[in-house]
Amino acid sequence: MNRRSLLGLAGGMALGGARLALAQAPQARATDARFVVVLLRGALDGLSAVQPYADPAFAGLRGALALPQPGQEGGVLDLGGSFGLHPALGRLHGMYAAGQLLPVHAVAGPYRSRSHFEAQDFLESGAEQRLASGWLNRALSTMPPGGGARPGLAVGVDVPLLLRGPVRVGTYAPPGNTQVETETLAHLAALHHADPVLGPAFAEGLRARGFSAAVLAGTAPPPGNRNGFVALAGAAARLMAAADGPRVAAMELGGWDTHAGQAGRLNAVLGQLDQGLDALREGLGAAWGRTAVLVATEFGRTVRINGTNGTDHGTGGVAFVLGGAVAGGRVLANWPGLGELFENRDLAPTLDLRSLSKGLLRDHLRLPAAALAQAFPSSEGAPPQSGLLRA
Repeated sequence: MNRRSLLGLAGGMALGGARLALAQAPQARATDARFVVVLLRGALDGLSAVQPYADPAFAGLRGALALPQPGQEGGVLDLGGSFGLHPALGRLHGMYAAGQLLPVHAVAGPYRSRSHFEAQDFLESGAEQRLASGWLNRALSTMPPGGGARPGLAVGVDVPLLLRGPVRVGTYAPPGNTQVETETLAHLAALHHADPVLGPAFAEGLRARGFSAAVLAGTAPPPGNRNGFVALAGAAARLMAAADGPRVAAMELGGWDTHAGQAGRLNAVLGQLDQGLDALREGLGAAWGRTAVLVATEFGRTVRINGTNGTDHGTGGVAFVLGGAVAGGRVLANWPGLGELFENRDLAPTLDLRSLSKGLLRDHLRLPAAALAQAFPSSEGAPPQSGLLRA
């Protein structure tokens, strides 16, 4: 159980695995580009989300987690002959077919020690060490002032590190989205199981919320939250679609730490992500054509399945770039293959996640080189990725 989950529960205001932060670019116009960052907390298994089914070593390493190939019952959705999208991501596959989804494989940040908390901090700070500000806030600070309006707004119970920094941001917690993550509740039930007072009390309360005996025993995944991520993504879209609305947003969705029973857990949370991103697309309307979305997680997961039908903390993983402004309909990957693993356990990363972020800041938000250096200090080894956007 990570500290973020504990802090969310202590406040009693976790947003069902989803929190949203919005940052308004100054002097916004109806023609301005929209940029969204979605943080997936817990480490998405990229080898399941975007399965490299053509790799000759994949099926043997993955065992029961290897899904059937495209065209077979329950098979992955083909992405051009080598990779397949998880079947729970059907809406994203539709965006891929429309040329609006670019899966990026074998990607990772510079962090290698596999601690959720530290990796998330580095993911958000944009540096190889812990900073007190986030790269998106520092990027916003390079934009010209927007009069008396605040340039940032965090929608949720706090401001994520991604948006903390020199630019002051406001906060807003939308009503009706204050439920605690079901995975957090399941962890707490397990922690207090042996307590003669708290154990029965937790179990009784969770049974009333749909937690079966198998969930409480840790042999089945907890029930999925009513998809608060969809509601928040829809709200973000409506705000960003307005002519005078925010232009930059950051959202987060938890529940990706799939050490046990991964198949069921991952299917549920991938479905939430799929629905939420489609709600974002739909809500933005015509503004979707001027939108780029970066979906990223702190690190990937181990290639081999573990003894509890899950995967452990890894290195290389997957990111997604999507939107009407994106040059999608292909997979971006310098594929290293699975014949030789990083530290004999992980997918070897071949692309720095900071390069994706810098490429979008440069080519989509039109920020100069000096702004990129301020957002991502000491990142000369991670040049901006070109070719992410439509000409």
